[in-house]
Amino acid sequence: MSHGRYTVTCLTPVLVGDGSALSPIDYMVWKDQVNVLDQRRIFKLLAKGPRLDSYLTQVKRADRLDFASWGGFAQNFAERRIPFEHSSLTEHWNRLRAEDCFIPTFARNHNGAYLPGSALRGALRTTAVAEAVEEAGIATLEQTHEVTRRRLGEALEQRVMGGTSGPAGLDPLKALAIGDSGGGAERFKVHLVRTAKLVDNKGRMALGWKHPMRGSVEANRANDAGAIFAEMATRGSVFEGDWTEREFYRANHTVRNLGWKKGYDRRALFAAANRYAEIALAHHRGFAEVTGLTRLAAGIQALQTKLGEARETGSACLLSIGWGGGLLGKTAWPKVADPVFRKVMADLPFYSRAVRTGMPFPKTRQVVFEQGQPATLPGWVWLAVA
Repeated sequence: MSHGRYTVTCLTPVLVGDGSALSPIDYMVWKDQVNVLDQRRIFKLLAKGPRLDSYLTQVKRADRLDFASWGGFAQNFAERRIPFEHSSLTEHWNRLRAEDCFIPTFARNHNGAYLPGSALRGALRTTAVAEAVEEAGIATLEQTHEVTRRRLGEALEQRVMGGTSGPAGLDPLKALAIGDSGGGAERFKVHLVRTAKLVDNKGRMALGWKHPMRGSVEANRANDAGAIFAEMATRGSVFEGDWTEREFYRANHTVRNLGWKKGYDRRALFAAANRYAEIALAHHRGFAEVTGLTRLAAGIQALQTKLGEARETGSACLLSIGWGGGLLGKTAWPKVADPVFRKVMADLPFYSRAVRTGMPFPKTRQVVFEQGQPATLPGWVWLAVA
């Protein structure tokens, strides 16, 4: 058994959440930042005077807290302050309806924000499954789909990886343990994220922005509908944690009867992750170029350059983790233009409509805005182990 430490460096803004979100009455926006209120301290203070009933009434009825009446709490009773990525986001936020102002937050525990090890393990497992499907052949995907049309991903994973129901439990990733990161310096900002999509403009593909089915006319006119505000770790943020491998993880016996043609060690695992990243980034860059998002295309090109550096080291890889990665962050077959893949996806109700349009698939991307402009993809990190 070997022990080491992993280092994750955020190459783009990253959100790995725990399902929590700030409601509009949990915070106030003041001085271009989100001031998260310490409600326990506020209740203790107001309980000493006559204002508690008034405050509880507003919390119960209001969509947002009235800054004119309660803004002092934002200044004096904020348990933490998360700056907006850019000052222009305050104006965007003011135009949104309260129900669109819930802010997904980064995973936190008693030590502060941390990166769950499961986020890394899940991303690595996706790339390992994709590698196994590649070795077994794309026909494996179609054959699995013919056998089961429900829980296709789970069935495919068990077929090529073994899983808990495989022969003797020979899943090579069972010997890998990745711990949660320790608490680090607070390097988080609230970013604006929107969903870009391909639209057919008189026979030519063009850029569109996805809007929810509901929304006020004012918000749509202001081009704010569909905007999501999210707490994200900024570029350059670093997370560190424990990495453990059992010896058999590096052995060369693995599971040839399940489609594996070679043994799997850390170098092979990282190589598979980098191959996956290469394919995904190529698709993302094509999307950015077709839609005319030049800054996004430049950001993806920078990620491709980092990918080359990771391959040169042989001990690092690029991963898409957390929220916002979309299909290309979780599919077992990243070659989404493959006819067999499109055929399978067209038969799945959730994706059938998008595939049958004949447009490139997937036709949407989550895009993080920086300085008021669509700039980068969420969730890309550099993983190294020492």
